[in-house]
Amino acid sequence: MRVVLMVVFDGFQLLDAAGPADVLAAATLMGAAPGYRVELVAARTGPVRSSAGITVTAEHALADWSEPVHMVLVAGGLSAWTASADAELVAGIRRLAACAERVGSVCSGAFLLARAGLLDGRRATTHWAGGELLAGEFPAVRTEPDRIYVRDGSVWTSAGVTAGIDLALAIVAADHGPELAREVARWLVVYLHRAGGQSQFSAPVAAQAPKRNALRALQIWLEENLAADLSLAALAARSGMSTRHFSRVFAHELGTTPARYVEQVRIGAARRLLETTDQPLDRVAAAVGLGSPETLYRIFHRHLGVPPGEYRARFTVSERESAP
Repeated sequence: MRVVLMVVFDGFQLLDAAGPADVLAAATLMGAAPGYRVELVAARTGPVRSSAGITVTAEHALADWSEPVHMVLVAGGLSAWTASADAELVAGIRRLAACAERVGSVCSGAFLLARAGLLDGRRATTHWAGGELLAGEFPAVRTEPDRIYVRDGSVWTSAGVTAGIDLALAIVAADHGPELAREVARWLVVYLHRAGGQSQFSAPVAAQAPKRNALRALQIWLEENLAADLSLAALAARSGMSTRHFSRVFAHELGTTPARYVEQVRIGAARRLLETTDQPLDRVAAAVGLGSPETLYRIFHRHLGVPPGEYRARFTVSERESAP
């Protein structure tokens, strides 16, 4: 059996551990040879409380483990940032990772791997809400914030929460082939491969608040007039500045260019319309100033990795589906 050590800590996300564990258990039941044996480990033995309020028992301490290890997989959770300051926990992860064939993380567990120096010079991902923080705090990590999971050699990292299931299915496919992974996915009623990246699940990016009244007023006006002329010249004129000065001030105060900001606001508005209305795509495109369904499709595909129709199908519930 391939031993997989699932590292948990107080406040860990229950699904970060349970999702991959169930995938590996299902693969074992369906004939994976060798199969997987998942063991819960923590800095210290005993009860470990998840963020859901459910307590699990870590029967092994990281420092005491002496058997061969196939993979060290670190769960995430909102308390991962606090846990990464636990020197004993980080040292235990680092020690076992040195003798394991693989190391990985789910969600914000990437911060613990990064703190242990295991992601330096490697590509990695984490929950969409923590991508910028991971890149800023650990510049040696090549953060890829939109990926569902990333494999860089023997190091595997996944995006948030349920993406740990995607990661585990990819591991099963790598070890035993895609047919077994496909059967496991069918059994667990999940996709074997998800279209697009995790941007489709993230909240629309909020720009930093500008200090100038003119720019704050422009933000409000822009949100209410997405179908208007929002070219650089038009926005600069509305703000009472030359285009060159406006571009410089805007980038300094909002941290992005006017063109990128306008596109992000339009995407956010289109997402809300797709989620909350049944307006056809041509009306959605016109309402947010993108002109045509073709432009809407192109921008959605570029930013979110999925077409607008598929996005709507994923993030809306029909009356028939929601009826008792």
